[in-house]
Amino acid sequence: MKPSPQMSRGRAIATAIVLLVVALPFLNGLLRGFERTDGGEVAVVRNGGFFDNTRIRQVIDPGSGRVWTGWWSKVHKYPAQQRFYTITSNRGEGDRGGGVDVVTVPSSDGVNMGIEGTLYFTLNLDHEALKKFDDKFGTRKFRAPNGKTYFAWEGDEGWTAFLNQIVRPVIDNNLRTQINSFRCAELISSCALVQNTGSNPRQQRANVQAQSNNANIAKVQDAINRQLATDLRNTLGGDFLTNIHFNLVKVSLPSKVQEAVDRAQAAFAQVSEAQAKVEQARLEAAANKARQDGYNKCPTCAEIEKLKALPQGITVYAPGNPGGALLPRR
Repeated sequence: MKPSPQMSRGRAIATAIVLLVVALPFLNGLLRGFERTDGGEVAVVRNGGFFDNTRIRQVIDPGSGRVWTGWWSKVHKYPAQQRFYTITSNRGEGDRGGGVDVVTVPSSDGVNMGIEGTLYFTLNLDHEALKKFDDKFGTRKFRAPNGKTYFAWEGDEGWTAFLNQIVRPVIDNNLRTQINSFRCAELISSCALVQNTGSNPRQQRANVQAQSNNANIAKVQDAINRQLATDLRNTLGGDFLTNIHFNLVKVSLPSKVQEAVDRAQAAFAQVSEAQAKVEQARLEAAANKARQDGYNKCPTCAEIEKLKALPQGITVYAPGNPGGALLPRR
């Protein structure tokens, strides 16, 4: 029996649907087989086909056009521009998830000091270096502060998780090593105000005024920049980060120590004010004594000064009057 036209049409539609379902993964793989990068990113492509290995296939430079990467390949995109990692002593700004962190390290005399600064660096865009980097760090996940895990190439969250877990400890160690070679007062002059140095307050204030900590802070920054590149190379296992520079912005005291410094400075201000009043009174007394000595030697001069002090309009002056009566003009 010959099938009706309606049955033939239904079979054709069903066959087309089956073929479409079967071909859909292949079409999807074909469409996703092309990739490109923006100006601020570089891509490492790994094989990912059904019968492929997972080795690195190619590297796509920043700002590329459409490039064939093969069916079902995995593309790992990393930042190609200069990046930075900020640290601050202000816990209200310490959003580690945004590339900002809190670092507190002790000085040689045991004072915890907050560090504010920024690490600038660029990912090495050499193809061989990128392949090694992706082998070491692009194939495992890193834990973010929110508890989630990310690959380093999974956007800003993944890149920041990589920095927090791998790069941050190296920065902390460098800061701790360099800050620990200085006393608190050598980096923050006012620290001498609240430390038990065994000297009197005047001597402490003199020590504070004599300290010059800008040069010491510059020494810390220079030492960090000399050592940090080497430490990062040893930790990462290669020159994966280039153009490394750390800018030390500020060294600060813990809030309670800073409050003690403020109280000490206020106390010194009150002492200075009292000393100024004593000095003023001493000078006034000396001036009065000198003036009186002059009057004793020259009584006439004293009378002349009295006349000069009389108000305007006085015509009669009676110095012998016990009440010192002054008669105004009528």
